[in-house]
Amino acid sequence: MVPDETGWSPSEEAGREAAEVGGEALDAYSRVVSGVARRVLPSVASLAVTTERGGRRGGGGTGSGVVFTDDGFILTNAHVVGSATSGTASYSDGSETRFSVVGRDRLSDLAVVRADGPTPAPATLGRADDLTVGQLVVAVGSPLGLSGSVTAGVVSALGRSLPAQSGRTVRIIENVIQTDAALNPGNSGGALADASARIVGINTAVAGVGLGLAVPMNATSDRIVSTLMREGRVRRAFLGVATSPAPLPPKLAQRIGRSRGVRIAHVEPGSPAAVAGLRAGDLIVTIAQEPVVDAQALQRRMFAEAIDVPLPITTFRNGAMVDVVAHPVELIDQ
Repeated sequence: MVPDETGWSPSEEAGREAAEVGGEALDAYSRVVSGVARRVLPSVASLAVTTERGGRRGGGGTGSGVVFTDDGFILTNAHVVGSATSGTASYSDGSETRFSVVGRDRLSDLAVVRADGPTPAPATLGRADDLTVGQLVVAVGSPLGLSGSVTAGVVSALGRSLPAQSGRTVRIIENVIQTDAALNPGNSGGALADASARIVGINTAVAGVGLGLAVPMNATSDRIVSTLMREGRVRRAFLGVATSPAPLPPKLAQRIGRSRGVRIAHVEPGSPAAVAGLRAGDLIVTIAQEPVVDAQALQRRMFAEAIDVPLPITTFRNGAMVDVVAHPVELIDQ
């Protein structure tokens, strides 16, 4: 553009307007992130666990945790506490308390510890079921020992799977949240919050540069956490399948009135699923006559009451419905 006699150019005006609009957008983004940080930071603890060997206490691992009750229960990752029974929790206000490990469930990578003294006000737990790809999320934790660290990003993907191992048993944690909010060692056990400062996930892994994973807060994790608080462990039924979300074929979707289900990705040899005749590639349609629309429908059934109880399963295979009856057994090597 050619400037007029005053030296003004339309492109300069457009540039100023663009900068103002960009500045307003950045300010709005900053306000949301800082607001979430202000509300969540006090509830996030830096955890240092204490290990015992030969009757002696020594140093152990470190990570993060989220205070989630008024009476001092803290939610973290099972791999953060490991086999420890106690440790120290430090908070953003400079206070510290000892804690005792209440229970851990390695196959969901969740653990509950309880502070032996006063704790900050609890965070508000939310629901990962309400998340959408592209949504703003904020990670709060203690990466690399730097307590009270805040990073922000978006939900990069939903429905991811994460292997979790306990003894010889490998289980897939379903519906894991993928985010590009920067995570580093020490973030594990920390909070993943939405724009309303609700905890929608517990950060659990760094899968690569710009790729973090979090265990979702949902009905299944609620049950695991409450069981750990009450009993210290989770009894599980074992079926022997790994699944992933999948769209249903159009004709099947029209027939049963829904568009998504879960596909069996792997069947453990010799498992109850294998004995029942389930195969990799099967699309699970119903379990115990109940529709299956996501992996949680199966996960929610794999607890104590399902052990040694016949479980009818209908799958779609090679264009036809296939009915089987599986008999889940107790998972004994957690």
